[in-house]
Amino acid sequence: MARASGDKWRLSQILWWQAHAAIVNGDPRAAIKAGVEGRDLANEIGDRFVSRMCRFWGLGTAQMMRGDLAQAAAQFHEIMAEAEADHDLLMRVGPLCHLGHALAWMGDTEAAQAAATAALGVASELGGLIEGLADAPLAFAQLAAGDVAAAVKSSEMAALRLSAMRGLRVMNVNPIADVMLAHGEVAAARRWADEAVAATAGCNLAMALSTRARVAIAQGESEQAERDAREALAVAVTVDAHQITPDALECLAGLAGDAGSYREAARLYGAADAVRQSTGVVRFKTNNYAYTTAVDAVRKALDHSDFESAWVEGAALSALEAIAYARRGHGDRKRPTTGWGALTPTERDVVRLVSEGLANNDIATRLFISPRTVQSHLTHVYNKLGISSRVQLVQEAARHN
Repeated sequence: MARASGDKWRLSQILWWQAHAAIVNGDPRAAIKAGVEGRDLANEIGDRFVSRMCRFWGLGTAQMMRGDLAQAAAQFHEIMAEAEADHDLLMRVGPLCHLGHALAWMGDTEAAQAAATAALGVASELGGLIEGLADAPLAFAQLAAGDVAAAVKSSEMAALRLSAMRGLRVMNVNPIADVMLAHGEVAAARRWADEAVAATAGCNLAMALSTRARVAIAQGESEQAERDAREALAVAVTVDAHQITPDALECLAGLAGDAGSYREAARLYGAADAVRQSTGVVRFKTNNYAYTTAVDAVRKALDHSDFESAWVEGAALSALEAIAYARRGHGDRKRPTTGWGALTPTERDVVRLVSEGLANNDIATRLFISPRTVQSHLTHVYNKLGISSRVQLVQEAARHN
């Protein structure tokens, strides 16, 4: 009706809300289509506020979802400068929030925390949902920086404030499942991850699935982890958004390595590295130890030339080619579910340190993980080996070593 009547003002507002709805639904392509048309109409009639809204949802946020992080950050800076000049409080806090997310993904954690803190300051004047949305990027930036204790406080505050808006479907902005996992609260992480998977769609769902895959690995559920990681990649292809593609590829690489498919693992690690290089999406510090340990295990299992050639083969793949490769079944998953051969590289590190006489807190410090995570690994080890004490574990380790 707006098109037929030539009502450009009303049409630009409809397109703004279509871009917003597309983002909530995790479809950046649809958001860009609506946002660009809405921006052009708003600029034509001189409506700077609607133009900002269209650019925020339909350009900056959509670009961030697709993994075009530098473009997204530039868009947010431009919108904030214009909003400042127009005394537009709402369009100062929104871009600051999303800038915090984008900068965290890019690895500039100091700037990300500064943007998120500034967003909280502005949001305090608006209250309610806006404050909850501002807590989330701060938690995200703190997690990216490896400050898990601070991230716990921020993500819990975000969850509390967002829970007041019952029935409102929002983007998967609060990283509380990732935070709980990094903090060693694996059961809580699974609850939050399950809730996010059930409540999101599009690339928001891909993020939730990628997180749940890592939680499933921590719970010793490799089949669940593989299903979730592959589904996350399938969703990423559908909506052409590759923010989580390298994380999901690395998850599958780790599972392949655990199963003894070392060349496949090396190819997937190489592919993930190439996607990181092309998008600028970094790996969070909280995931670095597990990643390094897993890659080293694959490198040791292959001779140098085999590892390097497989890595290069993976790195030569485009993002879509890498996803197609990862989603196909490669080889038999031969890692047993019980016994010494069922232990993952990280679990073996924990066993080694237990054998050296270290307590859980000392093991946590050595491996850069939380004491709760150490205990979770020990529980899985006990179950796999059919034992119930550290004494039995030390005896078992001595026998195999």
